[in-house]
Amino acid sequence: MKITDLRCAVIGRHPIVRIVTDEGLYGLGEVEFTKTYLKPFVLHFREALIGQDPTDVERCMLRIRQRGSFKPYGAAVSAIEHALWDIAGKAANVPVYKLLGGKVRDRVRVYNGSIRQKRSGDRPEDYAADVKWMMERPEKFFMVKQGISFHSNMKDTIKDFHYGVRQENAGYHGAMDQGQISERGFNHMLDCVSAMKEALGDRVSLALDCGPGWFLPDAIRFANAVEKHNLMWLEDMLTGDYVPWVNPQAYRELTQSTTTPIHTGEQIYLRHNFKELIESQAVRVIGPDPADIGGIAELKWVAEHAYMHSIMMAPHGTANGLLGLGALVNVCATLPANYIAFEYPSASDPWWADIVIGLPEGQIVRDSHIDLFEAPGLGLDIDAEGARQYLGEEDAGFFDP
Repeated sequence: MKITDLRCAVIGRHPIVRIVTDEGLYGLGEVEFTKTYLKPFVLHFREALIGQDPTDVERCMLRIRQRGSFKPYGAAVSAIEHALWDIAGKAANVPVYKLLGGKVRDRVRVYNGSIRQKRSGDRPEDYAADVKWMMERPEKFFMVKQGISFHSNMKDTIKDFHYGVRQENAGYHGAMDQGQISERGFNHMLDCVSAMKEALGDRVSLALDCGPGWFLPDAIRFANAVEKHNLMWLEDMLTGDYVPWVNPQAYRELTQSTTTPIHTGEQIYLRHNFKELIESQAVRVIGPDPADIGGIAELKWVAEHAYMHSIMMAPHGTANGLLGLGALVNVCATLPANYIAFEYPSASDPWWADIVIGLPEGQIVRDSHIDLFEAPGLGLDIDAEGARQYLGEEDAGFFDP
């Protein structure tokens, strides 16, 4: 079997990768909806892969892996890797998890970081109402994750929240705010955490997505201050999102200063960049994203290494889309006992559920779990006829044989 074409089309807001072969099999991969601009980065790898056997996944990856980087640019390599595994599974007529060593669980646990409503404000009572709404959803998520501090609007809406440089209307996916947090900002965060925990009780756990943007002294003070709440973790305080470095030494000092679990990893590309973070016990939880780290095999290698060092695993995935859900489900079915849950990626537009083939009928998440997909490959596909209306003119041939 040989690869005859590598294609990429933006469907809705997601760049979708399609690898075509001379035997009629094809594979799909999906890039986060926040990275629409990555289409040319995907197509940059076309000539390197034409003529290769897609079922030799690692041999193909050796041709392109060195051209990726930290988030966002590792996403192009990652989505291609997903598409290669999709073909390999179809060629073997088995789900991809069978090719990754087989499943150790029949369903995978997920948490809610993506199903949201517009919060009424940034006051403690607004945060409490928001997590209560999430807790009462029919998916019965065992845990919800809430953005605070530099990973929320409160850095702009709370007067004098911090003393650092401000990026006006930068949003989450551009330049970051960073600075020492004021006493007012610090106390406001604590009030919001207390309100959320009062609403959730011990029925539903709470994790906080915090940054990046913190300096180490504030991070230590905050982690100590919230110890009484038994949070699942504090995520990306020092680095994260689009920060192209790791800073394991600072994370190690933060981790050793508190009993609150410290978490990072969504932006990190390749196992090599997790090595010191894991081996120095710099964090208690890692959260690589299969759509950024370099693919699902890369994520599994990191999970196994973390397991040997008693570090927990909670993969990121909030914007990976419904095809990206297939990659998450398959790899997480194979992970060792340090696996907690992955971040459920809901559809970025409601019509995605109408064009993705292979999803469970009705509700996808039940009791905070998703049943494994048993179809060959990653288990999901796109209805070409249904999706054509969302293609641009330049991508009219995306679904051609």
